[in-house]
Amino acid sequence: MTRAKNTPAPNDIPIRIGVSRCLLGELVRYDGGHRRDPFLTDVLGQYVEWVPICPEAEAGMGTPREPMQLVGDPRTPRLVTIETRRDMSTSLDRFTEQKLASLELDDVSGYIFKKNSPSCGIEQVPVITRQGRPVRTGVGLFARAFMNRFPLVPVEDEGRLGDPAIRENFIERVFCYRRFHDLVRTGITRQAMVRFHTVHKYLLLAHSPQYYIALGRLVGHAARYRPKELSAKYGDLFMQTLAMRTTVRKHVNVLHHLVGYFKTRLGAPEKIELLGVIDDYHRGLVPLIAPLTLIKHYVRTFDVSYLRDQVYLHPHPNELMLRNHA
Repeated sequence: MTRAKNTPAPNDIPIRIGVSRCLLGELVRYDGGHRRDPFLTDVLGQYVEWVPICPEAEAGMGTPREPMQLVGDPRTPRLVTIETRRDMSTSLDRFTEQKLASLELDDVSGYIFKKNSPSCGIEQVPVITRQGRPVRTGVGLFARAFMNRFPLVPVEDEGRLGDPAIRENFIERVFCYRRFHDLVRTGITRQAMVRFHTVHKYLLLAHSPQYYIALGRLVGHAARYRPKELSAKYGDLFMQTLAMRTTVRKHVNVLHHLVGYFKTRLGAPEKIELLGVIDDYHRGLVPLIAPLTLIKHYVRTFDVSYLRDQVYLHPHPNELMLRNHA
């Protein structure tokens, strides 16, 4: 794919994230209220452009409105009002079809949904079965349709973002998805794919050594594929890899790989200090940012270009302080 003549360059396009409008403080909930999230509005909002959506309000159901719930088969539930038992599924489906088409143009790199919402929850949404029993296995109707339409786009439940590790993983995936999408937008070549993989090497290793090897093999055999086919295969496995949780053990493995680049350049005291900080991280005494700060210092000091370009060292803005948790 080549960029159209009047299309903005990738770096000129803001990172856009879809978000439930109530999380930004808009009065669109069924009770006329909101669920403003200060991290989203005051912190993350400085680095992204929001694409706010409230499926129920925008589908014409009004605010305030009668509360609704999912009813029926948890795999294919209906959206039904609780008191009057009106089935609102058709109205929401009609809106969803139109909105998802417009989101293609909005070019979103992630989506944050309101937890437990019958339209927006991404997991464990209550569903009233035909037997009248509530089960927490549902997915909101709009959220399900979004995930089916955009399977590679990172999504998260706002309730889970309170967990520092989940928050970091989601935002890391958003920035990585955007970088990959920029690569596709500017035109895939085998050389560009190899370069992309190279700078993400240690980030991928921190998520899954096995998937890292599989991605390396795919890139190593890039000549077997047409560029479009290569990007599709790589993009799918790339995002799958990043969705796997990092662990302290995996990070320590990567940190020791990075130390190898300084083996012949550091004196004994510097080596002892660096390995000591990594061990402190391993034991939970300091956060990940501690050994990374020291490593980045040596990258600059010795001008190690291969490491300087590694996304692992700077996957998202430092001001978000996502790696400051232990």
